[in-house]
Amino acid sequence: MRSSRISKANLRRLPAFGVAFFLALGLFAPQGQAAAAGAAAPTAASVGKTAAPAPRAIPVPRSPDARTDILGAKISSQEGAEESPPPAAPTAEAGRQFSAAADECGDLSGVINATGGTLIQQLKALPRVTCTYPLFNLTGANAGTAFNEAKMVTVADALRDAAATYPGNNTTSIGQLVMFLRAGYYVQDNNADAVGAYGPALDTAARGALDAFFASPHSKDVTDANGETLNEVVTLIDSTHTAGRYVGVVKWLLTGYDATWPSRMTLSVEHVEWVVENGFKAKNDSRGWRAALKADPAILDTWAAFITRNNAQLNRLDVVGNVGRYLGYALDIPELKDRVRPLLKDLINRYPNVGPTAPLTMNLAWYTRQFDRNNCAAYAICDLADRVLPVVLPIQHTCNPNLKFRAQDMSPGQLATACAGLVNQDAYFHRVIGDKGAIPGDVNTNLEVVAFDDYTQYALYAWAIYNIDVDNGGMYEEGNPTQAGNQARFIAHEADWLRPSFEIWNLNHEYTHYLDGRYNMYGDFDASLTTPTIWWVEGIAENISYGYRNERNSAAIAAAGSKTYKLSELFDTVYGQDEDPDVNSDRVYRWGFLAVRYMLQAHPADVETVLGKYRTGDWNGARTFLKQTIGTGYDAGFATWLTTTCATDDCGPLPEASVTPLCTIADPRQFDRNCRRENLAATAGNYSYHFLYLPAGTKELTITSSGGTGNADLYYGGGTWATTGNYQAKSTNAGNGETLTVTAPPSGWVYFSLAATQTFGGVSVTTQYK
Repeated sequence: MRSSRISKANLRRLPAFGVAFFLALGLFAPQGQAAAAGAAAPTAASVGKTAAPAPRAIPVPRSPDARTDILGAKISSQEGAEESPPPAAPTAEAGRQFSAAADECGDLSGVINATGGTLIQQLKALPRVTCTYPLFNLTGANAGTAFNEAKMVTVADALRDAAATYPGNNTTSIGQLVMFLRAGYYVQDNNADAVGAYGPALDTAARGALDAFFASPHSKDVTDANGETLNEVVTLIDSTHTAGRYVGVVKWLLTGYDATWPSRMTLSVEHVEWVVENGFKAKNDSRGWRAALKADPAILDTWAAFITRNNAQLNRLDVVGNVGRYLGYALDIPELKDRVRPLLKDLINRYPNVGPTAPLTMNLAWYTRQFDRNNCAAYAICDLADRVLPVVLPIQHTCNPNLKFRAQDMSPGQLATACAGLVNQDAYFHRVIGDKGAIPGDVNTNLEVVAFDDYTQYALYAWAIYNIDVDNGGMYEEGNPTQAGNQARFIAHEADWLRPSFEIWNLNHEYTHYLDGRYNMYGDFDASLTTPTIWWVEGIAENISYGYRNERNSAAIAAAGSKTYKLSELFDTVYGQDEDPDVNSDRVYRWGFLAVRYMLQAHPADVETVLGKYRTGDWNGARTFLKQTIGTGYDAGFATWLTTTCATDDCGPLPEASVTPLCTIADPRQFDRNCRRENLAATAGNYSYHFLYLPAGTKELTITSSGGTGNADLYYGGGTWATTGNYQAKSTNAGNGETLTVTAPPSGWVYFSLAATQTFGGVSVTTQYK
């Protein structure tokens, strides 16, 4: 099932009735904050220590199907997004209930068009609070008529007057007034041009209404009847941007709450999360929340006590963890650091970092690295990575010397399938790209794949263990490919939304990044970004991933019909090019797929020219070729291809590079001109011996080895058998990517061998001479 990715901003002002449906579906639980976009991460060994970002760290786009409802995904580092209309009712049952409510409530045109005392009468005449829900959907002229500032002031004043005699329930229809104000703020956020601006008059009236309500003795009744209205009034604090003014209300709720509170009163505490989150994140403290905490820092102790007093409720989606984790944000207020540090130290270490309490402890730990970097010792968590790594990722499996897995929960069968899939993809990659051996000096001979059980576990732990951002679907880290001992690593998670089928999200895409970095792109990822190369980097990863799995890239094919970009524009693609992340993702991945697919089909020689420059680090030369030699010359052909080949043939097949034919001589040791042998093998310390006959006048002999597992070095002996102690030339890179070019070789029989520095297998060798 494709579950919607619903942000809190889009739901923040839904009526509580609507929220209940999303809570039931697990789509409205607040996200955690395991990492912030663009924030530097701590070292893998300790939280709080600074570290230079690892080169070639390529984020994976998060799946639109991935669940983000469990506490553990990151929060945005930005102030709340503009409000969006409430989503449609998520279930058929919800739709029937909304429809029935509309039938019983009658026409709302009286509320929309009435003013003054008549408006108040119309609102109070509505039979139930839920009758106000359709008001949240008003747009255009109706929105302007219903929610202009004068009418909002009228209703706010009426709420102020009614609050004086509030009985602790909705028998006086006070809830309808509250919901009208909620709807007005919501609609104005999304239709400001139609509704008009809200100014000081409404600010004053709204504060008067809230002051009066919270001054009413019955506003503190711990009953469902009061909670029905109170939870919406707490949300109104967020709507009116008055968090600081009502810090006392928040303090009262945190002080009084316990597990015996009825559900609607508990909902009031849940809505505190929105107040404090947006209060902390408001630019220039426009909501006064930070100032209020500085004026009354005792609320920090109240907040911590709220957690410890109710710790039995900590269980991922609980109200205690959801509200409690924002205590960590107080570290962002310099005047409060000394006071909040011991509270966080106690909480982080009081409860386990795994299991039901992990969302609280790991999120609080994240805040310490976000707002108190270089001070992990103050929280006794400098060894946090060491603590959680063996517990969270206990499974270690070696596929072959070039590939290994570290996993949270994979069966032997799943490990075997994943290993076989990547080994076979290696061969497919070289069939498409060709095989010129690894980039000279590239020592990334092996890859580690880290697989968390799902996105939630990835978001909770990967930032602490692997020093990465987690607001994505995974991360490929090439590291420094010229540094001995460097570990290339793809940090990922299972696609739990596809279960019972097993899949590691974007595994084939990211494995292509590893292969592309090793065989096509010189240096580390930072070097490759000297000029725009993303059209190729992400485009080839998408093409290999879909091609190897023999899957149709329906999203790219659909995008092709729009002809949004010219090919010459796609050569300029970079990450983060558009403020809208969805638009940028579409350009990077969908259009990268299309650009590379077209170039491989229509202009393979040009692709080889570009790759020849990428392989030597001639980024400017490649850029000049793309932007000046090719320029706009292929734009028309690309546009035609989009509307013909993509429309009729799913953008056509992915062509494979010309492959040197297999040798046909019966003796498996003997080679000939321009032929290859596959699946060569030898155990450590031994050799795979070979020879070929060169005619007189041969000017150049090239021997190339590639693929397979282990580490085979290439030795050339001329007219005698080649060994590590007897040779004329050698190529001894890490891994199996070796090339020897011998000029003016002797005529007659010449000999070469693969020496097994480590046991190797599945190696291909090609001989060519001219």
